[in-house]
Amino acid sequence: MRAARARTPRRPKAAPGNVLKDPVGVYCRVRPLGEQDAERCVEVVSDTTVQLHPPDGYRVFRNGEYKETQYTFKEVFGTLVTQKQLFDVVAKPLVEDLIRGKNGLLFTYGVTGSGKTHTMTGSPGDGGLLPRCLDMIFNSIGPFQAKRFVFKLDDKNGVDVQCEVDALLERQRREAMPVQKTPCGKRQIDPEFADMINVQDHCKVEEVDEDSVYSVFVSYIEIYNNYIYDLLEEIPYDPIKPKWNSCNTPMRKGDKWNSCSTPVRIDDFIPPQSRVLREDQNRNMYVIGCTEVEVKSTDEAFEVFWRGQKRRRIANTQLNRESSRSHSVFMIKLAQAPLDADGDNVLQEKEQITLSQLSLVDLAGSERTNRTKAEGSRLREAGNINQSLMTLRTCIEVLRENQMYGTYKMVPYRDSKLTHLFKNYFDGEGKVRMIVCVNPKAEDYEESLQVMRFAEMTQEVEVARPVDKPLCGLTPGRRFKNQAFKDELSRKLEARGGPVIGETEDQSVTEMFLQNFPPLPSCELLDINDDQTLPRLIDALEKRHRARQMLSEEFAKNALAFKSMLQEFDTKMVSKENFAQGKLAEKEKAIAGQKMEIERLEKKNKTLEYKIDILEKTATIYEEEKRTLQQELESKSQKLQRQASDKRRLEARLQGMVVETTSKWEKECERRVAAKQLEMQNKLWVKDEKLKQLKAIVTEPKPEKPERPSREKDREKGLQRSVSPSPVPGDVFKTRGGGQAVQFTDIETLKQESPTGRKRRSSQSSPNPPEDGAESEWTDVETRCSVAVEMRAGSNLGPGYQHHAQPKRRKP
Repeated sequence: MRAARARTPRRPKAAPGNVLKDPVGVYCRVRPLGEQDAERCVEVVSDTTVQLHPPDGYRVFRNGEYKETQYTFKEVFGTLVTQKQLFDVVAKPLVEDLIRGKNGLLFTYGVTGSGKTHTMTGSPGDGGLLPRCLDMIFNSIGPFQAKRFVFKLDDKNGVDVQCEVDALLERQRREAMPVQKTPCGKRQIDPEFADMINVQDHCKVEEVDEDSVYSVFVSYIEIYNNYIYDLLEEIPYDPIKPKWNSCNTPMRKGDKWNSCSTPVRIDDFIPPQSRVLREDQNRNMYVIGCTEVEVKSTDEAFEVFWRGQKRRRIANTQLNRESSRSHSVFMIKLAQAPLDADGDNVLQEKEQITLSQLSLVDLAGSERTNRTKAEGSRLREAGNINQSLMTLRTCIEVLRENQMYGTYKMVPYRDSKLTHLFKNYFDGEGKVRMIVCVNPKAEDYEESLQVMRFAEMTQEVEVARPVDKPLCGLTPGRRFKNQAFKDELSRKLEARGGPVIGETEDQSVTEMFLQNFPPLPSCELLDINDDQTLPRLIDALEKRHRARQMLSEEFAKNALAFKSMLQEFDTKMVSKENFAQGKLAEKEKAIAGQKMEIERLEKKNKTLEYKIDILEKTATIYEEEKRTLQQELESKSQKLQRQASDKRRLEARLQGMVVETTSKWEKECERRVAAKQLEMQNKLWVKDEKLKQLKAIVTEPKPEKPERPSREKDREKGLQRSVSPSPVPGDVFKTRGGGQAVQFTDIETLKQESPTGRKRRSSQSSPNPPEDGAESEWTDVETRCSVAVEMRAGSNLGPGYQHHAQPKRRKP
């Protein structure tokens, strides 16, 4: 039989719309507060919520601002939670998926001194997640493990399957190889080693495929200063090269101290060779040349881990006495293949071989150099640790943005060896879980706040759900059916008095056959005439021959009966198997439907719980805003009431002022109207008087002989002219401008004769002036005519026009 070479089977890719995804499971664990730490900044509110509040000094430094923030996780573990409780919730489902052929990733994240290494490794008497995972694996697959070297890993992240003969030859060759003596081989196992792996829980997976064989391979690497180193690499001991001290730093030949405080010159040391990452045919990342050890028990696996743990780089800082200076990755690979139809040998079909992996990652803690006071190599280590963690944060941010907004930004996995190694978990399929370790002391508030924000963002990233491994198509339960057949055969032989399988294993087949024949007589011939020995021998041989024939007939008869019994048994078994398979198929279908329904309801329940938490927070915010708005509304209502009362007072005041002003202006208008009416009446009276005078002038008869009246007569005449003259023939009517016009209806002829000898009145030139009566009469007539002409022109121009006519010059 030739060895079958196998690779990790490529998973069938479903359509993008049908891919089921699960969010990254993020858990929080709060470590107990130290005795020297009095103030804490982290409080556990509920099973899923923690609250961070700034310490007093931080509030003073931040201008008195005090803001409490709450963060929600899938589950929160307080200070009293045991390693067993944490394992059952977080790591146990990953181990179950590993045995079912699915990949998983579990890593611890937090600041330095928050308990990450304790969570992963544990302490004496209380093992962490890693030893409990190993114990559960071997408790589950212990009876079904393949022999050593049946599975053989290659250098391309695949696995080879060998037959039993090749595996036996490989074991003999390995046992014949001389064991190289190394300094690691001389070390004694630490006293706490047995206590850390002595897990009394006996946890195991209930549903394990009993028709498959399993083999476990472990490897242990660290990422130090962005370089990958193999912690299980067996380097031959060379006395010329420098040794390692207790802090995993090289020690010169003349040094006698074994302490990390010893100054060491690095130039004398040849550092170990770093490893390179590659991608296999299934786009999974792996480390080239990494040592992978096949282990068969929990003790052996943890011994390999402890050997690598001693080589891991740690250092003493002001924040942590044993601070991890590198990211460590312990990988557990489980190779499994189904048995053949007889249930005896491994199936030599590479398509049926599955290789699953569980990676347990202990990340180095983020730290601030101003607190650790790191210098030299410690400062460089801290910078590389923070840079790799920042790259991890950036990758998570880009993944979250691409999934939430549908963008296609490139995720910078290659910026760090840590993110590049686990690229296939986030881009491919598997289950990813993170434990956020928090130290509640007040000095770590700033770092814890950043850790909480990263954890909150990581929960929004979704990873494709791993699919179940394909079925081999062979009859289930064939391993135990073959064993049951052997037990039944032994029972039948025992009932018939024949040899029982198991009781005659130490006897040879020849001895068992010869016991059923009669003994042979002595065949020694001492005399040539002896005629009894040969007949006795012939008689014994004939008896043996007859006995053999009888045994052959009985054997054939028994074989025929047994064959018919087997056929009947096989027929019954086939019918029972068919019936059982039908029932089992129905049950499995029902169980699968119930599981899908349960998963859907659980997912829906989680989604609703998450929405309820969000709604509760939103309701709290709205309640606060409602109270604030109610207070503002009350203050504004009071203000509006005051403004309304002021407005009413102002309206009443203005109304009084309006009434007073209205009455005042009404009186003023009445006064002005009265004054205007009086003025117009006076003007009309004056015009009437002038018209009367004009009529009087026009209608007055001319005296035949003008006489110059005396002054008294002029005064009398003046008084007489003031009286309204007698009406004259004519009509008076108003004009458009508001004046008056006169239309005469009769013709009157005026004649005037100039008196002879009349001279100009002059006080200087004429010594004998004319008589007073004649002079006044002449002047009066001339004045009257001028006034009449002026009034006529004014009447034609309008009432607003006043014509100031100059009196005509008297004729000389």
